[in-house]
Amino acid sequence: MFLLDASVWIAAKVRTDRYTDTARSLVVDAACPVAALDLTLYEVANGLGVRQGRRHEAVELCRLVVERCGDSLLAADPKLIDSALRLAADHGLTAYDAAYVAAARRHEWTLVSTDIADLVSKGLAVAPDAADYP
Repeated sequence: MFLLDASVWIAAKVRTDRYTDTARSLVVDAACPVAALDLTLYEVANGLGVRQGRRHEAVELCRLVVERCGDSLLAADPKLIDSALRLAADHGLTAYDAAYVAAARRHEWTLVSTDIADLVSKGLAVAPDAADYP
């Protein structure tokens, strides 16, 4: 299972992103098992809807996240927050990024992100083009 952070969902929609093609494959291919955090919906809304002014596309993408992930759309809970705060302190992350790492570790999933500086370079996630699935 791949836990896709918001950056991957947005990259699948933004054609100028260097990971657009591989992100789109992960997002669209029904054979690829994916999960997301409920936090992802807010990050997509902010990144695509607010920052890029693409409100309708943000809403459509949030619908896709919900449909595509189904029961694998995870809600935060106190244990996840506790783990995230520890990871944030240990790795110099935001609580948001650390929540993805904590969830991936809890479920033994692979975290996929386009956040090279904060997640991929620290070995906490893989880039979309490194996510290997059949």
